[in-house]
Amino acid sequence: MVPHTYHELRSRLRIALALNAVIIVAEFVGGFLTNSIGLIGDAGHNLVDQGSLFLALYAHILTARPATDSRTFGYHRAGIVAAFLNSFILLLTAVGITIMSAQRILTPVPIPGGWVMLIALISFVANLSIALLLQHGAKDDLNIRSAFWHMLSDAWVSLGVVVSGGAIMLTGWSVLDPLVSLFVVLAIVRGAWPLFKESLEVLLESTPPGVSPAQVAATIESIPGVKNVHDLHIWAVEPRLIMMTTHVQVDGDDEALTSELLHTIRERITTDFGIKHLTIQLETECCHPEAVHCDLSKLHDQHSHPEFLHSHH
Repeated sequence: MVPHTYHELRSRLRIALALNAVIIVAEFVGGFLTNSIGLIGDAGHNLVDQGSLFLALYAHILTARPATDSRTFGYHRAGIVAAFLNSFILLLTAVGITIMSAQRILTPVPIPGGWVMLIALISFVANLSIALLLQHGAKDDLNIRSAFWHMLSDAWVSLGVVVSGGAIMLTGWSVLDPLVSLFVVLAIVRGAWPLFKESLEVLLESTPPGVSPAQVAATIESIPGVKNVHDLHIWAVEPRLIMMTTHVQVDGDDEALTSELLHTIRERITTDFGIKHLTIQLETECCHPEAVHCDLSKLHDQHSHPEFLHSHH
């Protein structure tokens, strides 16, 4: 049965889509009528956010589907792919806003600051409300966190436009409209870059942060009865689903002893490193002990002595 929180989060994503659609229309029309690059840029940013929200909702629905013969891990990676695309597009959006702002600084046009301020204020409140709707789900879900950062960064964009609109209304300096947008770009990049990096690491199947393969191997090899650990791989299907596979060479071939040893290894790794999805192959001897993967310590020797690598080709 799907948890209640899943249905609640899905409903919040749908509300966020509806609110964001209203913002997009209001800012595009308002920006066109007032010649405000800030409003038009914010509307474009919100249009990107609309895509991110659609992706978040789609990926969130997919991750609830069970595994199949063709997708034995289910659809957990769908959220990571969406998060990667969202953060990448957000970084491109920051570049686009920078270029448009630079052009408007060079060729400023008259802007009615009062109207800009009013429209941007409405957008700010709506964007912040959407971000708050998604805040709880963003704590544990990288994909929802991506959508959360999209909306929160756009709230900052809207606030910047509010400030520039008020300043233009008081001073008549239209150049403030693109200038404020440049400062807001920094907030966008600050939120998008860590998300981009984290999702990329998952897609590259890098070792999850906070987990050291060397420490995992040392922990297993410290257990009495274990001779050697090799073919150790640790990766994440998504940040909450860390996987590990390894071969463990053990003493003796007593079935009862090795079963107990396997249980001990699994318990130690789960307790010490939080890895619950384990595939461990016990061996009484390594079939090819000369290979590097059969002795992880050889990796260190290989990097320390390059001639080691050449001698094994």
